[in-house]
Amino acid sequence: MLKTISVLVDNKAGVLARVTNLFSRRGYNIDSLAVGTADRKDISRITVIVDCDDRILDQIVHQLEKLVYVRTVKVLSDISNVTRELVLIKVKAPASVRNDIIQIAEVFRGRIIDISPETLTIEITGEEHKTAALMELIKDYGILEVARTGKVALDRGMDFISYDGCDENAE
Repeated sequence: MLKTISVLVDNKAGVLARVTNLFSRRGYNIDSLAVGTADRKDISRITVIVDCDDRILDQIVHQLEKLVYVRTVKVLSDISNVTRELVLIKVKAPASVRNDIIQIAEVFRGRIIDISPETLTIEITGEEHKTAALMELIKDYGILEVARTGKVALDRGMDFISYDGCDENAE
């Protein structure tokens, strides 16, 4: 079962490598990974999605909490979180079908971010089922390239990871 883990870490060189190394050393496959600074530039948020059972999940969380630069680890609820990914799709789009592709993208609230004489590049943000549905509808036109971010996620409402214990001046 896919589990979403949100990890607040010190924004320092090598921290991401240490976190991902933990997964690879133990043979856990990461389904999705996204990292970026939080609202404080000294803290980064790593969102990891991993396919595992609850026993393995407990092991992962315990091992993450042992890492020096890890501040907070939280497993996000399966039902009460907001998850998004960004997908860029370059598709063949000669003039004869260009309007059809644009209309399909608009239905999914996708944006055309680049146009060339023979291609369109579509940007879409949303849950995986939404991006997959768009790709399914345009695949017959000829998808040339796809680039996806990892999924990012936050709990809904007032359930959140606190910065308590994340001393802004810590070394």
